[in-house]
Amino acid sequence: MSATFLIEFIRMIWHDAGTYDAKTKTGGPNGSIRNELNHVANKGLNIAVDLCEPVKDRHPKISYADLYQLAGVVAVEVTGGPTIDFVQEEWIPLFLPKKGAFQMPNKVGPPHLKDVFYRMGLSDKDIVALSGAHTLGRAHPERSGFEGAWTKDPLKFDNSYFVELLNKESEEGLLKLPTDKALVEDPKFRRYVEIYAKDEEAFFADYAASHKKLSELGFTPSPSGFKATTAKTRTILAQSAVGVAVATAVVLLSYFYEVHRRVK
Repeated sequence: MSATFLIEFIRMIWHDAGTYDAKTKTGGPNGSIRNELNHVANKGLNIAVDLCEPVKDRHPKISYADLYQLAGVVAVEVTGGPTIDFVQEEWIPLFLPKKGAFQMPNKVGPPHLKDVFYRMGLSDKDIVALSGAHTLGRAHPERSGFEGAWTKDPLKFDNSYFVELLNKESEEGLLKLPTDKALVEDPKFRRYVEIYAKDEEAFFADYAASHKKLSELGFTPSPSGFKATTAKTRTILAQSAVGVAVATAVVLLSYFYEVHRRVK
């Protein structure tokens, strides 16, 4: 098993949310990604989806949408990243995503990157901050057509992705996709790249905010609101969230243990 295991959780929540269209108010992270694994952009995501199933079986009261988003939150945190605000069952999706609507922004140049993420209602800062998740994992040719890791330590969530983007003498073999290069070619993007390369705390703060924004795309507060649920129901849901977080962390930490055991 490779370091890609980690980023698959984050890829999963990106692709689940990436169907959102801010103009039509359709799409968003409702957990439907599990039914769209045959789409070309979702190759390899069955790994993350399958790993979530035992957790769902143990905690049936949590929705797939919440489960997947929480898995992404835990994946970031246990690898050294920021704490991301997670709100369970307070938001309800009004529209289902169009099946297979997510587009991989792998074409050349900043315009295409902006087209994909502006459609979702994300800003330039969101685009750059979220791209920083490439500090984890590696690409595989059978999934994306590319191969390699973006950083020297693909098991650690830090700001090294941005450091490498600005490093003209990057270590041979490190990956730089067209979308990565676009972040330094476009002046508005590059501004944030330079900030994050120098200030990891600023990156963590902005990443946490953008990740939360991504996880809530297309969701609107329930008219009756979270307050309408009974105290007993809220307690059960809260316990489920904690249980899922712990279970997901155990899965990830077990992976770390196995990786380091093999290295030794």
